This record gives sequence, C-alpha cells and structure tokens, in this order.
Amino acid sequence: MANMLKTISKVEPHEIKATVTSFLLVLILMAAYYILRPVRDAMASDWSDAEVATLWTINFFFSFVVVAAYGTAISKISLKNLVPGVYGFFAATFVLFYFASSFVSDTALIDKAFYIWVSVFSLFPVSVFWSFMADIYTKDQSKRLFGIITTGASIGAMIGPSIPLLFSDLGTYNLMLVACVVLMATLPIIYFLQSIKTSELGNADHTAEMRSMGGNSLDGFSLFLKNPFLLGIGLFLFLYTGIGSFIYLELKNLMADMSRAERTEIWAFMDLATNTLTIVAGLFITSRLATKVGLGWTLALLPIVVMGGLLTVAMVPLLSVVVGLQIFRRGGNYAITRPAREMLFTHVDQETRFKAKPVIDVVVYRGGDTFWGWAFAGLTQGIGLGMVGVAIVGAGIAALWSAIGLYLGKKTEQENN
Repeated sequence: MANMLKTISKVEPHEIKATVTSFLLVLILMAAYYILRPVRDAMASDWSDAEVATLWTINFFFSFVVVAAYGTAISKISLKNLVPGVYGFFAATFVLFYFASSFVSDTALIDKAFYIWVSVFSLFPVSVFWSFMADIYTKDQSKRLFGIITTGASIGAMIGPSIPLLFSDLGTYNLMLVACVVLMATLPIIYFLQSIKTSELGNADHTAEMRSMGGNSLDGFSLFLKNPFLLGIGLFLFLYTGIGSFIYLELKNLMADMSRAERTEIWAFMDLATNTLTIVAGLFITSRLATKVGLGWTLALLPIVVMGGLLTVAMVPLLSVVVGLQIFRRGGNYAITRPAREMLFTHVDQETRFKAKPVIDVVVYRGGDTFWGWAFAGLTQGIGLGMVGVAIVGAGIAALWSAIGLYLGKKTEQENN
C-alpha cells in the first residue's frame, strides 16, 4: 500500500495513516451533505429567478450571522473541540428540522428554510474541514496530499446522492435524520486525527497548541479586509461563484418544464459523473500539477477550460452541453482548483486559518451568490438576454478569474523564494 500510494500521489510511509483518516473524514462529511443536495436543487425549479435570488440574498445575511457566531465560539472554545462541536451542532439542527416539519401543514416555508440551511451546510463544515487540514499538514505535505484527500470528498459525494435514488420513499425530512446519523460518525475520527498529528506526522511545530484563540466575533472579518493576499483569494472565489451561478440558474431554467423527479435524477446524475471525474483527477493529476507547474497555473487551469466551455455553449446552446460543462466545472473545481486554493492557507498563520477562512468560504461565497444571482436575473428577466449572451458574459468573467489565479499562485511562490 505504501508503494502504491507513493506512486499515485507521493504519499510517504509515515503519512499514510493520517492521509487515509483525512480521506475517510471528508468522505463521511460529504456523504452527509450529498444525501440532501439533489432534493434541495430540485426544489429550485419551482421558483422564479427572482425568488431564488431572494433566497440567496437571505442566505448571504444568514451566513454572515453564522460566521460571526462561529467567531464567538472560536474565541472561547479550544481548537481541539471546535471542529467536532461544529459538526455536532449541524447534526442537531437536522433533528430539529425533522420535528419542525411534523407540525407544519403547508411546507412552502419549510422548503425554503431547508434550501437556505442546506446551502449554509454546503459551505461551512467544509470550510472548517479544510482549516483543520491546513492545521494538520505542512506546506509541502499539502501539495502532495490534498489531491488524494479530496478524492474522499468525491467518493462521499457519490455515496450521498445514491441514498435518495435508492430510497426515494424516505422523503425530504427523513433524509435529514439519515444525514444527522452520518455526520455524527465524523466526531471520533476528528479526535483521532488530532492525536496522530504529532505521533505519526511529527508536525507539532507546524502550528500552535490547540487552545482557544480569544478575540471577538468580528476578528475574521477584520483579518480578511486588512490582508491583500486574503482579499485576492476572496476575489478568486467571488468570480468562481459568478460562473457557478450563471450555469446553475441556466440549468434551472432549462429544466423548468420537467417534473421534480426528472430534475432530481438529472442533478443526481451530474453529482455522480462529477465525482467520478474528481476521483480520477484527484488521484493522478492534482499533486503532479501543483508540484511541477506551480500553484499559479494549477489555479488558472479550470478558469481557462471553463472559458472555452462557455464559448462552446454560446455556439451550441443545448441542455446536454450545459450539463457537460457543469460536470467539468465542478469536477475540475473539486479535484484541482479547490485543493490548490486550500494550499494557499498553509501559508498563513493559525488565527487567519480558522478565523478569516470561513469569512471567505462562506460570507464571500454567499455574497457572490447574491450578487451574481441578481445579475443573472437582471440579464435574463431585465434586459432579456438569452443563453448565448449569458455564456459570452460568463466567458469574460472566466478570463478575469484565470488572471487572479495566476497572480495568487505566483505571489505565493515568490514569498517562498
């Protein structure tokens, strides 16, 4: 196994236990989320672009509150208990959602609350996971190991959507209970990883002791706004959300005449295809890209590919083409762009890693959703721009996105030199 892992992704023998455990942790985390994702996305086609944009706006402000509350928690709770505390909290909310649905006859508001809360869950625990990974592994290890670790997320994301497909009679809120049970399985794994950080990896000097950090709820926002490097990461993510929002909303509109069951099957198919692609790329491509061509070109690769894909959509505006672009965009992000972006956080201190990173991953991301959601509604419903026009605008966004990726990677490499 040691020889195989070293050949595939350059994993050293003393890193095997930690790598496999990290792989398992993110697998379980993503399985919990992807149990619910197809159901959430199928709901969106029942609403107009303006309604979805309104939900994204609410989600942005709600995400701000959640991150501020997390900032308060991190100032008082030791880092040893922070990550399991976050996951235990989300598991408890799923149980509360299940019981709330039992007392409401008209589930329209519950559906929209469900959509918003699952959207928060899609980002926040994953952001905390990668903060945890950047705290466990060194800069060099991140380039070699984050690619193979992220394939665990892809396998979890393949297992998750198979649950609503195989057990379609469970219903939306019963799936909340299933996700709760799955998420609780992460807790012992987190404590085990903390124990082998020093015993197996020998990374005791990589970060400070796992204690509470002090400060206040807005420290993360302050760190983000004062640091040009973090602002660059935020802009990179903001442009990524623009591409994602345009493609997501176009898919929503293209599937408006289909039944909810048909939409759920298409979204589940895209999830399975995306994560199959992610596994292959994560195992064989990511670590080689990061170590051979550097972070700059690794970050810029997907934006360049997406720009070409959007120009293709402009020439061939069909559902199948947009579905294919969505699969490549998400697969490339999960396998290459996301791990490369997380490598950037191994170059910052522990306080920035845990306080400012969720601001970028959650608040900036949801702020991007809000801005681009209304921008899409303005382009389509306001001035009547069709799929071709939207694709051309998206290609321009992708060009700027690639330039920011090159800048961030080059800046990091210059600091190392």
